[in-house]
Amino acid sequence: MKAWRASLLYFPEPAQAVLETDGLLVVGPDASGRQVVQAVGSYSALASRFPELDVTHLPGRIIAPGFVDMHIHYPQLDVIGSPAEGLLPWLENYTFPHESRFSDAAHNSEAATFFVDELLRHGVTTALAFATSHPASVNALLGEAQRRSLRLIAGKVLQDQNSPDGVRDETEQSLRDTEALITRWHGVDRLGYAITPRFVPSCSEAQLRGAGELAACYADVWIQSHVAENKDEVAWVRKLYPQARSYLSVYEQFGLLRPRAVYAHCIHIDDEDRALMRGTGTAAAVSPTSNLFLGSGFFDYQAADRTGFLYGLASDVGGGTSFSPFHTMLAAYYVGREGQTKPGLSLSPQQLWWQHTGGAARALGLEGVVGNLLPGCEADFVVLNPQATPLLARKTAQAASLDELLFALIVLGDDRVVENTVISQAGTT
Repeated sequence: MKAWRASLLYFPEPAQAVLETDGLLVVGPDASGRQVVQAVGSYSALASRFPELDVTHLPGRIIAPGFVDMHIHYPQLDVIGSPAEGLLPWLENYTFPHESRFSDAAHNSEAATFFVDELLRHGVTTALAFATSHPASVNALLGEAQRRSLRLIAGKVLQDQNSPDGVRDETEQSLRDTEALITRWHGVDRLGYAITPRFVPSCSEAQLRGAGELAACYADVWIQSHVAENKDEVAWVRKLYPQARSYLSVYEQFGLLRPRAVYAHCIHIDDEDRALMRGTGTAAAVSPTSNLFLGSGFFDYQAADRTGFLYGLASDVGGGTSFSPFHTMLAAYYVGREGQTKPGLSLSPQQLWWQHTGGAARALGLEGVVGNLLPGCEADFVVLNPQATPLLARKTAQAASLDELLFALIVLGDDRVVENTVISQAGTT
């Protein structure tokens, strides 16, 4: 068993954080051998229960749950910051040419290592990731995550139409490849597989039908895709499926809405769509830096909370502009200020932090597993330095409440705040 003494940030209740200013986090194996949180609380209350335990003391530091990124594209490292008029030109001019490179084993290996390094450097300890249409991209990414003991869910992109040479796959082979990858990776160590149709326009009816059949056969795998990100995209889907009630309902038609199904963006949807998500247990991955960068629109937090479906935060690299959860939380705050059904919504710092930790874990069906520091959770955490920069140190020193402290970190923080990332099965990174 191991223990750390520092300020501890965790969530006894959803979106309600506690900061134990002199806390003790005790980690040890459960019955299956997983390293999990055994105890969390004040040092004075817990120290006597573990008198012989070596304690790592980190004065002035905050230990918090590792961040959970609900939607990120592993092969889009080199697409970040590419200028485009909007989503569809950005895909055509930048994304697809870069993704075509992932048929090469050497490129996959280098990119997978860099990608995982970046996740950990920014304090992300769980992620749901798109690979490319090439099975080799999945093998490289999940192989690297396995080597580093990272909890990662990924899938081969399905796109057999309206896609250029180099990324377009073949319908039947793509489904065979998907099933083979599920068999190879899903449930191995801390890994999961996600059936991954890119979006409706990129997939034929036969491919979407096959994806739904695989989802029915493998009920515990994840499903991930995009929906209603961009108005031009929505219009395109309407032409392809004129009889469908909505873009989202096309996925329902093929059996792709259920618990552990995650759809990025969910901007241009209505209350009937939101009710459908709630009723099926489908979650939204809110991607504010991407939506702002590409001019796609604003996620409607008020409507989401009114209808009660699951959602959490995501970087959406490379449409998103940073791996940093701090940048993502700040962008979500901007979205909460603008583009809402009614003006005046202000997301609290605790809500924002929850959306990128325990709330995202809940949306992924991993509540109580990751995203928190309660007993039984896997011991993935970050060590944060609230004095990482001179301005941040000046601001946090004046914080008179937990909300003021968290908001200073959200507004002024970046990767420099993340002093260390600890993965439960691998130790310190």
